[in-house]
This record gives sequence, C-alpha cells and structure tokens, in this order.
Amino acid sequence: MTQIRCIAIDDEPFALAILADDLRRFPYLDLQATFSNAFDADLWLKTHSVDLIFLDIQMPTLTGTQFLRGLSQPPMVIFTTAYEQYALEGFELNVVDYLLKPIPFQRFEKAVFRAKELFELRQKEETPAVAERGFFFVFSEYKEIKIYFDEVNYVEGLKDYVKIYTTQQPKPILTRLNLKAMEAKLPEMQFGRVHNSFIVAFERITAVQRAKVHLGNVEIPIGNRYIAEFEQRYRKLSSE
Repeated sequence: MTQIRCIAIDDEPFALAILADDLRRFPYLDLQATFSNAFDADLWLKTHSVDLIFLDIQMPTLTGTQFLRGLSQPPMVIFTTAYEQYALEGFELNVVDYLLKPIPFQRFEKAVFRAKELFELRQKEETPAVAERGFFFVFSEYKEIKIYFDEVNYVEGLKDYVKIYTTQQPKPILTRLNLKAMEAKLPEMQFGRVHNSFIVAFERITAVQRAKVHLGNVEIPIGNRYIAEFEQRYRKLSSE
C-alpha cells in the first residue's frame, strides 16, 4: 500500500521523541517531520501535504485545537494529550482517535490501525469504481460512513461542517467539510449548487419555483447567483 505521510507536533521534547520512535515501528507510516510548536507545523504545511497528524493539545500560544480549526482542508488527526477534558472537542473536530498520555503502545497501535483503515477507504474512494452505483465516504462520530450517491437528498452547509440528508438515515449525517469540498465529492450530472448553503440531488426535486425547489415536503431556497445556471441544467436534465 501507499505509505501514509505523517507529522508529529508536541511541545514536550521527551514525549515527541517517544512518539517519533513509536511511529517508525510501522512500515506503512512515513514520518516526514516533527515539530515542537504548531506555528512551525502550520508554516511547513503551506508547502507540504500530509495524510495524518499526531497532535498534542496543550501547547503555549497556539493550542492543538486552535491549530486544527485553522486548517482549511485538515488531514486525519490523532490527538495525543494528558488532558481528558478535550475529548468532546475532539469528537466535534472528527479526529480519528484521542490518546491519553502516557500512551500504552497497544492503545497507540490501535489508533494507528484505525487511521490506516480510514486511509485505505479514502484511497478506494479515489479509485474509479467498477460498479455502476457510485459512493463516497465521510468521517462522522469517530467512524467512516459509506454513502451512495443515489441515497443523498440534499446537503446543507454550516461554515466548516455539512449536514448530509439521505434516504437511509432519519437524521442528517454531520461531517467536518465545507460545502465546496462536499460539492467536489458529488457527480456534477446528479447534483447542483442552488444556494450558498445548499446542494440538491436533481432526481429528488419534485417541484420548482422561481425562488425555491421542493424535495417532497422540504423547501430549499435558490440563491440569485445560482438561478440561471440551475434553470439551464435542470431544464436540460428534464428533457433527457
């Protein structure tokens, strides 16, 4: 398999050295750099790409959570910290795992394997599927969720998060992606942006008005900047 490119960030030199030694025990991990503060890591990431970050939370000036929230397209993240109180925030940030120091190697190994599984799932997603029924993956509530394109009704954007409304789940699936990144995952022929905050599945549309579309009982506004393109695309699809 392709190696997982990773970095480690921790302001404690001894903890960082142990972490680096542990990471080098996994042949499928490629430890590219270590950092004693989040500022240096942020600067490095402007010219480098990684798949996984091992991130301490309590660091001076810029904490791990502040650093993570500042990334526009965050990779997988495993928190390594001595503090339990950030677990909920880690959950909200969709981190792969949350490890409490001192970290037993077996627990560390489990977290690394979880990241490996997630990495492999994402690689499969990027590989053209043989089957006709397409799908994609999102990370939500500490697990990877497979969603078929034809199950999606619409997507609502909430700044750094999106809610995915599907035919299979009574509640929307919440994941940490912006709407632009979500739009890139969806087939252009099946989905369209109709508003700064909404993407809809064309086949779910039951009625269209000048300023909104209906998906059954759900009404979604059409933004002024999207009206012309939406009408053109929807008219073309309806005539096929």
